[in-house]
Amino acid sequence: MLDWKNRAGSAPERAAEPKSATRSYLGGLLFSRALATLIAIYLLVAIALGWYWSQEPALFPVQQNAQMAAEKEGKQMVIGYTTVETLKTVAGTLLTKPGGYISNDRFPPGLWMDNTPSWEYGVLVQVRDLTRALRKDFARSQSQSAEDSDLAKAEPRFNFDNKSWVLPSSESEYQEGMNSLSRYQARLSDPSQKNALFYARADNLNNWLGDVGTRLGSLSQRLSASVGRVKLNTALKTEVVAPGQVPQVDEEIVETPWMQIDNVFYEARGQAWALSHLLRAIEVDFADVLAKKNATVSVRQIIRELEASQEPVWSPMILNGSGFGVLANHSLVMANYISRANAAVIDLRQLLNQG
Repeated sequence: MLDWKNRAGSAPERAAEPKSATRSYLGGLLFSRALATLIAIYLLVAIALGWYWSQEPALFPVQQNAQMAAEKEGKQMVIGYTTVETLKTVAGTLLTKPGGYISNDRFPPGLWMDNTPSWEYGVLVQVRDLTRALRKDFARSQSQSAEDSDLAKAEPRFNFDNKSWVLPSSESEYQEGMNSLSRYQARLSDPSQKNALFYARADNLNNWLGDVGTRLGSLSQRLSASVGRVKLNTALKTEVVAPGQVPQVDEEIVETPWMQIDNVFYEARGQAWALSHLLRAIEVDFADVLAKKNATVSVRQIIRELEASQEPVWSPMILNGSGFGVLANHSLVMANYISRANAAVIDLRQLLNQG
């Protein structure tokens, strides 16, 4: 009897154990579902932000932008003002566009994005080249004259590592570069300041266009390499060839890696976007030189080709079809615009070289 009572009394206790385990299981399940829901919401928000941040900035009116800046700051529109203001605006777009500067992001969605950082790098390349041209040529009367102190500070700022996150960050360095340009611009537009100069000469412009042509030529080759191309080795051979024999030339297939095709494409888009604005500013400040050399139409032709390369890409990804295949090849289309712009740059330099 005692044994039966003890067994009967312990039954509720044994029955309570499954309820506790069930509650623990349900609690863990609810926590897992809540965590999964939060992760899903985070991913959806990150994807939406990534899509929004990947929108490329639109073209802006260069001359109107410079006039508005001069009126706002009470400055005079002297020769060189439009070029410096446009350079500042192009550089500032890297920091003020949706999502800000993304190349040095360490967290999603910026961490997952590669097209926008490639676009940013393309813009940065043109900013660096023109800043160097300002310091080296545009702001100096001759090769042995002293360089402008603010431009000497701006150039290394823009040449800072484009992926630095902290101490210092890329954004802070580029902002300092723009501040140096603003100080130079303020002195340039101040009649009482005689130590800030801008020389709109054909030789200065020609030197910068040489860098532009080199950049465009390199981009054209890299874009064309989206389809494997046979490249001849142009290095001269030293071995003696018997009379009547054709010397053997080494060949190699140059092809952009599949994962890099979209990066090269968007870097080209970034360079073309920045260069189209800078050339419009050059057209304003070098108007007399271009008119004298009958080169205004050549500049506008370059701008036309570069702006045509900014048409919207309707495909969700950069296609890499063969030359005459079924699918499009966006890189080859971009290479066509870049090559035509480069050809116009060559023609423009020839006009500037003529007396």
